[in-house]
Amino acid sequence: MSQSTVVSAPGKVLVAGGYLVLEPAFSGTVVSTSSRFYTVVTPKARKESQKITVRSPQFLEATWTYDVGTGSPLEVTPAAHNTSKNKFVHLALRTVLSLAAGTKAPSHIQELLSTGINITIVGDNDFYSQSAKLASLNLPRTLKSLSQLPPFNPLNVHLADVHKTGLGSSAALITALVSALLLHFGLITETTFADAASADRRFAHNVAQYVHCLAQGKIGSGFDVAAAAFGTHIYTRFDPSVLKDLLSSDTPSSQTLYSVLSPSNPAWDYKVEPFKLPPLTRIMLADVNAGSDTPSLVGKVLSWRKANKETSDKLWETLHQHNRSLATNLQLLTRLSEQDPENYASAVKYLASLQPVQWAANPWQPPEEIPIVEKFYGAHRITQDIRQNMKRMGELAGVPIEPPEQTSLLDKCVTQAGIIGGGVPGAGGYDAIWLLVCNPVDCSPELPPVERVEYLWSKYDELKLSPLSAEESHAGGARKENIDDIPGLKDIIVVV
Repeated sequence: MSQSTVVSAPGKVLVAGGYLVLEPAFSGTVVSTSSRFYTVVTPKARKESQKITVRSPQFLEATWTYDVGTGSPLEVTPAAHNTSKNKFVHLALRTVLSLAAGTKAPSHIQELLSTGINITIVGDNDFYSQSAKLASLNLPRTLKSLSQLPPFNPLNVHLADVHKTGLGSSAALITALVSALLLHFGLITETTFADAASADRRFAHNVAQYVHCLAQGKIGSGFDVAAAAFGTHIYTRFDPSVLKDLLSSDTPSSQTLYSVLSPSNPAWDYKVEPFKLPPLTRIMLADVNAGSDTPSLVGKVLSWRKANKETSDKLWETLHQHNRSLATNLQLLTRLSEQDPENYASAVKYLASLQPVQWAANPWQPPEEIPIVEKFYGAHRITQDIRQNMKRMGELAGVPIEPPEQTSLLDKCVTQAGIIGGGVPGAGGYDAIWLLVCNPVDCSPELPPVERVEYLWSKYDELKLSPLSAEESHAGGARKENIDDIPGLKDIIVVV
């Protein structure tokens, strides 16, 4: 597979900024996950000129073939024998090939299509609920059990029936697929794409945003695609007007596509501010296996906001201040760790052994550790303030942003030793929860906070919880991969 183009893109968790991130006046703090989607593009072993075959081998009957025309513009037509449609894949292929036709010589494109192309798309196990698989193996729902599952575990269901965990699978998939196609057809280069601040990375982001909006039929905030493209950051959305003309056209020309999606187009005014979680902390995620209709939640909240502008403006401004304070607080902790790593590590170990209400009550705390402890306790209080105000917004709008079941669960979690804070990610509801926990190198003789939380989740009866193995991604956003470096990836690809 030496001619393969392999690209991965991470999932996301919006830890602060739910609903507010829909408006350019506000921002959201989004953490990219170690769980990633992978796209592998390779020439067909058996020549099938002008044909592209796409497979998602984790699902039943998940193969789609497309015929690519030879005229201008290039037509991408689903084959008649396809048993289902895949709007995301079809629109990604159509968009990238149209861009290629407008910027590359026809001979270049025809050469790449002369043997046909195979595309394989897979997602790490965390993107889909693994509860059924664990139950079939009589394994408890623990991180250790998840580590025993094979990479890219086959789900034995059709794509339409899969239970997603809310990590942003469609955004990660589209970003990985679009980026791999742009690289394969030579619209961007590997060297430049590797730089997160480069024009090529921004181009891949813009194209992925367009395809994602086109497939969903609406212009969302885009934080999930931005996380997939750039990694963890503080996100401020782009003005939706940049895509309105493209979305209103059934078949925009190659020139129009490129002029709008080009990284040099100043209308792309989104902001990506650097951010990362503090050292010796870990984000923990749980799939709640209950499910919420996110578009319905968002629609009702926005309707309430429109009808109650004065009340909502005050509440949103309060939330905005808390959200920014949380990001600033966590960034200060990172700086403190860099300035005094020894006392920082000692403080985290101390905090891991006590409940948050006890953190600031130790009269024998070494003076050098007090500023660090105060910042951690500040982060704890801010996350509680955010939860309180998000819950109030849900009550005013008549939607379950933090349902009572989630409140009960989170209240139990955030009172455990070493738990900095938590909440319901994104739009909230019943889908998932996130926690930020202290994760020192050594907790002996205490039980590490990660294991303490895991034990609580395993014994919690009010909701069916399944932990996810994902942590914050330290690999950044989308990136080109070596197929031999990804366990299990080569094994799942069908070579035809």
